[in-house]
Amino acid sequence: MLRAVLFSFLIGVLSWVQSATADELTEFDYPLLLGDWYWFSTTDEGVESEGIHYRAMNIKFNSSYRFTVRLLRTNGRIDEWGGKYDIDETTITMNSVDQPSQQHEYVLSYNQFLLDGARFTKLAPENLPGHWRSSMIKGQDVDKSVSELKLSLRPDFLFSAQVVGKDGTRKEHKGIYYLEDDRIVLIYEDGQHDSHFKLGKDNTLTLTNQQFGMEAVMQRQ
Repeated sequence: MLRAVLFSFLIGVLSWVQSATADELTEFDYPLLLGDWYWFSTTDEGVESEGIHYRAMNIKFNSSYRFTVRLLRTNGRIDEWGGKYDIDETTITMNSVDQPSQQHEYVLSYNQFLLDGARFTKLAPENLPGHWRSSMIKGQDVDKSVSELKLSLRPDFLFSAQVVGKDGTRKEHKGIYYLEDDRIVLIYEDGQHDSHFKLGKDNTLTLTNQQFGMEAVMQRQ
C-alpha cells in the first residue's frame, strides 16, 4: 500500500537557566514523529503501486495531528494530499478527505521510521546541523558566570551542548533534538529545553526563549 503512505524537496543555557514550562509542543506524546520523513527508491525504475512508479516519497507530521504526503513519480510529477492522523504505541491511522482511511504498523526512532516495511529517514533543514559557538548570550535568567555556549547539532538529530563558565568550569549535555517550524526542542537526561531559532545569512544561529527573555547569537565554527 505504497500510495497510502514523498518528496519535497536553548536552549536557554541548560543548567544555568530555568526549564521552560511545557506547552503543547513539549507535551506532545510522540515528539520523535514530528518533522519531515523521506524515502528514496534504490533504482531508476522506482517502486510500482497501482500501475504508477514512484521514485521518492515524503511524509510530514506536525503536533496538531496533521500530516502531508507527497509522492514523486518517475516522470517527475508530484502527487500530494494530507489529512489528520491518530497514533498509539504500534499503529498510526491516516485519515484524508479524498483517500480511504489507512492503518499502518510502525517502528520509530529519533531519525528512522519504519512504516509497513518502508524505511524513512528524517532530514533536518540544510543549514542547521553543524558546530555553533556563542558570540552573545543575554537574558534575565542567564547566570552572570556564564561566558560561552557551544552547541553541536548533528544531521541525525543527536546533539551535544557545553556551557562554559568564566572560571573555566564546563558542563555538557547530550541527547536528541526535534524541530517544528522555527522551534527546536533539546531532550537530555535531566529534562528538555525549548527555544525558537533563526538562521541568518551570515552563518549565525539565534536562539530565543521569550518566557525568560533569553537570547543567544551563535556563529558557525
